[in-house]
Amino acid sequence: MDLAYVCEWEKRPKSNHCPSIPLVCAWSCRNLIAFTTDLKNEEEKDLTHMVHIIDTEHPWDVYSVNSGHAEIITCLEWDQSGSRLLSADADGHIKCWSMTEHLANSWENTVGSMVEGDPVVALSWLHNGVKLALHVEKSGASNFGEKFSRVKFSPSLTLFGGKPMEGWIAVTISGLVTVSLLKPNGQVLTSTESLCRLRCRVALADVAFTGGGNIVVATSDGSSTSPVQFYKVCVSVVNEKCKIDTEILPSLFMRCTTDPARKDKYPAITHLKFLARDMSEQVLLCASNQNSSIVECWSLRKEGLPVNNIFQQISPVVGDKQPMILKWRILSATNDLDRVSAVALPKLPISLTNTDLKVANDTKFFPGLGLALAFHDGSVHIVHRLSLQMMAVFYGSSSQRPVDEQTIKRQRTAGPLVHFKAMQLSWTSLALAGIDSHGKLSMLRISPSMGHVLDMNMSLRHLLFLLEYCMVTGYDWWDILLHVQPNMVQNLVEKLHEEYMRQNAALQQVLSTRIVAMKASLCKLSSSTIARVCDYHAKLFLIAISCTLKSLLRPHFLNTPDKSPGDRLTEICSKITDIDIDKVMINLKTEEFVLEMTTLQSLQQLIQWVGDFVLYLLASLPNQGSPVRPGHSFLRDGASLGMFRELMVVIRIWGLLKPSCLPVYTATSDTQDSMSLLFRLLTKLWLCCREENHMTEPDDTLIDECCLLPSQLLIPNIDWLPINDGIISKLQNKQLVRLQFGKAPGLVGHTVSSQFDAFVRAPGQPKIDHLRRLHLGAYPTEECKSCTRCGCVTMLKSPNKITAVKQWEQRWIKNCLCGGLWRRMPLSYS
Repeated sequence: MDLAYVCEWEKRPKSNHCPSIPLVCAWSCRNLIAFTTDLKNEEEKDLTHMVHIIDTEHPWDVYSVNSGHAEIITCLEWDQSGSRLLSADADGHIKCWSMTEHLANSWENTVGSMVEGDPVVALSWLHNGVKLALHVEKSGASNFGEKFSRVKFSPSLTLFGGKPMEGWIAVTISGLVTVSLLKPNGQVLTSTESLCRLRCRVALADVAFTGGGNIVVATSDGSSTSPVQFYKVCVSVVNEKCKIDTEILPSLFMRCTTDPARKDKYPAITHLKFLARDMSEQVLLCASNQNSSIVECWSLRKEGLPVNNIFQQISPVVGDKQPMILKWRILSATNDLDRVSAVALPKLPISLTNTDLKVANDTKFFPGLGLALAFHDGSVHIVHRLSLQMMAVFYGSSSQRPVDEQTIKRQRTAGPLVHFKAMQLSWTSLALAGIDSHGKLSMLRISPSMGHVLDMNMSLRHLLFLLEYCMVTGYDWWDILLHVQPNMVQNLVEKLHEEYMRQNAALQQVLSTRIVAMKASLCKLSSSTIARVCDYHAKLFLIAISCTLKSLLRPHFLNTPDKSPGDRLTEICSKITDIDIDKVMINLKTEEFVLEMTTLQSLQQLIQWVGDFVLYLLASLPNQGSPVRPGHSFLRDGASLGMFRELMVVIRIWGLLKPSCLPVYTATSDTQDSMSLLFRLLTKLWLCCREENHMTEPDDTLIDECCLLPSQLLIPNIDWLPINDGIISKLQNKQLVRLQFGKAPGLVGHTVSSQFDAFVRAPGQPKIDHLRRLHLGAYPTEECKSCTRCGCVTMLKSPNKITAVKQWEQRWIKNCLCGGLWRRMPLSYS
């Protein structure tokens, strides 16, 4: 493990920010991190309880909100989509936070619930029934269905038709369990019930879910001499009211309390966690004293109940009719450790075959198998989540490591050390975020090899497997990029494409845009592939425009045929290879292309981009030997050229209805039919590469004609996306980057960006809305938002009310075309 970056608050004579007690943080599947601090008011001498939300790619752009909680915030919890956040406090209040206008740096409190005056000690969203298992031992399989399988798992509560009902469950310090359900109409149904008849103090608790739709709650009163209790909770809706039923499950005593040598050594249980939200059979316990801790892992198993011989004779036990009981068995325990200050559990749903503690040799160091333990001496250990054996270690102090790198022991330093008070592992377990006792955020890389020597192929296999997992689930893959070195990029992109092409056509269509976005983010990390970034983003834009314009076509008759007008357009354009655009048009039913004049005019900016891009590509064909130039990969991409060809036909037909919607070209001759000329050249180029296995080089005649284009038409400047200002490209050299909350870093950009400056607008030049293709001026007055992943900029509010434009904007209202989150930009972003 090593530090990637640290981000801290501005140092002031009297710092207003101080860590909460207890400090809590949470990491979402979209790589948003939420954590708490308290803001001291010097005049009134009270505390304001703040919630801070950051995007890991722009950690300095922190969104801080006054939570409105009157007491210390005790829990933070993201939902499964990573777009909503729950916060709970020591006064029993629970609040649900949602994005304002789908912006990652703008949040508002929408709904909530409360158990007045009863501190919340555990909090969780209800399970939605979606569970995907990773089969690490099958990471070399070709089919995604073998690597990632859908596990049969019932939601905690369902609506009519089996749709999962949203809501949350909380456990309070007095032993109450409260469930709040979000109805489709926005109302909140809340019910509270005691976990058992004899209520007792609950110092620690955690929540997990079973495959049958039940909820399991684990509780402890904080004393190691008391049992850790488990309860089954069933939630239902009866007569429009929420009903809670509870049942006591087998309990356990920690092993250290039954060991005579350690009976009184660890008086307090300090950490109680299920190994996963959907793994209620395995629990992690940590008992501590003032100076040291011990960690134990327990598993709940079904065991046969021995029957006395007397009863055997009366009623013999046959086959599987032997009575079974549930019993907790200890899986593993550590030796005496330094005092544990925080625990972070993996979120990867890894399926372990054979036996739980024996994993194949090539996967035993897989990052998702480890959990993190932070200690008061400032160090962090990654241990196997079941065997608790050491896998990796991070030295948090400034002292030098021992000479022997293989040993775990290190030289101790005198004096108090800064340590993590809260930690969270990323969703692929390749990064660890820790908040220390000074409120500073530290981002740690966790090597895919877990510090062990693995060959390059095995490391690439781990990264490729996790990239595929993110592609299938839709999770953000920023934490994987932390480990991609420039010499890996080409190999990863090629292997990712190979694995994608092995999937069936239906799955390829579902993942078509996601893999393009993934390739773009990878290519950004290497100087040899940086030019492809623009090509991939342009391809995403092309796919979106193609889908939108085709969806506007309507069949002329109500009895819709098997194929839509858009599908027929694709089929006809692929069959008819004529270079004359008018001869292709006569094979289409032009009545299906009739749209209102206002609709056609509103699409002119998108149509202009198609026309400009085709002209730019054809004009750059003679220079195709220069892969550094953006647009190079399109010249051998038959599928993309086919899309452009289809769109040119559609635009030609629409131009007959509304000539003003056609793309505008600056030609040297008034009689020049620019659309026909470009379509003819585009078709010739498309014929050279439409079959991936039988590509041919463009003939000299085509190249000569493309050489003449600059003398016939003015070649436009293409507005490529800006080089992203995120942190990932600054971490390539493995040097620690120090950042400050609220202050953008004045770092020198990626070293490969200098060769790209010729294609990007310089500061002070007119800006453009990359998705609406509208010019905003050098200093925009409209509020804008930018993508956290690709840097795409667009206006926050739509200037157009026409239905077709709204349909286009709906494609990226929640996420950018690349899948990245939006964040609000200041008016002075230029």
